[in-house]
Amino acid sequence: MALIKSISGIRGTIGNSPNINLTPLDIVRFSSAYAKWLKDKNKGKLTVITGRDARISGPMVHSLVNQTLIGMGIDVIDLGLSTTPTVAIAVPMEHADGGIIVTASHNPKQWNALKLLNDAGEFIDAKNGSKIIEFAQSEKFNYAEVDDLGRIKVDDSYFDKHIQATLNLNNIDKINIKKARFKVVVDGVNSSGGIIIPKLLENLNVEVVKIHCNPNGQFPHNPEPLKEHLGDLCDAVVENKADFGIAVDPDVDRLVFVDEKGKLFGEEYTLVACADFILSKTPGAIVSNLSSTRALADLTKSYGGNYSASAVGEVNVVAEMKAVQAIIGGEGNGGVIYPELHYGRDALVGVALFLSLLVDRNQTAAQIRATYPSYFMSKNKINLKTGIDIDKIFRKIEIKYRGNRISAIDGLKIDFSDEWVHLRKSNTEPIIRIYTEAKTMISANELANRFISEIKELF
Repeated sequence: MALIKSISGIRGTIGNSPNINLTPLDIVRFSSAYAKWLKDKNKGKLTVITGRDARISGPMVHSLVNQTLIGMGIDVIDLGLSTTPTVAIAVPMEHADGGIIVTASHNPKQWNALKLLNDAGEFIDAKNGSKIIEFAQSEKFNYAEVDDLGRIKVDDSYFDKHIQATLNLNNIDKINIKKARFKVVVDGVNSSGGIIIPKLLENLNVEVVKIHCNPNGQFPHNPEPLKEHLGDLCDAVVENKADFGIAVDPDVDRLVFVDEKGKLFGEEYTLVACADFILSKTPGAIVSNLSSTRALADLTKSYGGNYSASAVGEVNVVAEMKAVQAIIGGEGNGGVIYPELHYGRDALVGVALFLSLLVDRNQTAAQIRATYPSYFMSKNKINLKTGIDIDKIFRKIEIKYRGNRISAIDGLKIDFSDEWVHLRKSNTEPIIRIYTEAKTMISANELANRFISEIKELF
């Protein structure tokens, strides 16, 4: 059981002891700290958008968040059962001062969390996140007197508004998608994706086969949309003779496809496919993080565009996208960020772009996947003893491989001619994460094992 405080919010396992797990006291303390942060930088009456995914603890946590905010004198617009990107787009639409999404994203059902947004509907940055943690630790809050309490307004219209905003995007080919009459299987992992994704598809005249779409928070499998968790979806696509399958995580900011043969399209290739469609319509820059597949860089270069990589983390990807004015970007975990709608990972946008790509190319999902460079990724970690100087280890490795292309903006990434390795230290655990990618799985594993051995020799 755990409680993790980070710059992007607070997450932990429900129950047991304050400051060790995620308890009502921790939820109130952190919500108060967020409210204080807002009030310190704004004058007058404030408004915050809140929403939650369908996990079992969601109503309890969400209620505590709402009541704490009104106790701090802040008005709340409560979207109820929602998604992370839905809350994100609601913040600027409502001219609100911030947002809180109650979700632990891909974590199992015993976890929950508060994701914190600024007035643009984007995740708060490191500086402000640190300030909120500082406030939570000090507990120096001034709650509102009775005549100054905030008020709660419930608004259940934002699924429809999110869908309509997605369908109104310039490059979404609504007419030809509707003519194609696709059949798609959706795995909503019994959370809010089981409502909003089918609803989006039905607006596009897509026949939907639902599995695990009852939003009761009882996740039928590990909620992270990875190959080893999606056997039901793969089988259902084949059994129903569907054109493809869709899996999302509980808060609907990550997206994975299954092709018509029941094979995983690959979480790393969700962004590749969406970027392919946008680049075919609009030239421009593309961004992903350092741990994402090289296939995206290859694709971007094939269109004559500029590719750049950020440090890992959505807030870092967004910052780089703004810096280079990227037309699309995201993360290799199935997160698509399309600035025309908003600067945040959004599975609805990814679905609409993928459908547009299918009708534009008049190809199946498997045929499109076969057009992309194939890379294979290996993800490993090394457990460390307390006191080991990880930065010193990285410096020695950097010196050894200085003849190669190296990035040190987030740990250490070394690009070789046809493979790469990315070494990162964890902010929450005494470990080094080792991501490698190569043209075969054997090569990716061999590269990982080589660096594991080299690192251990430097202990």
